Amino acid sequence: MNEFEHDVQSKRNDLNDSMVGFIVAFIGFSAIFIVATIIDVVAG
Repeated sequence: MNEFEHDVQSKRNDLNDSMVGFIVAFIGFSAIFIVATIIDVVAG
């Protein structure tokens, strides 16, 4: 067994961190898309 597996730094569930990362990235890209769409509609 790996010696680092005995004393892990974080015992949190990786699924929670993955979901938070996905949601933050999704909101960020959605915001970029929405701003670009608003600029396109206003300029068009």
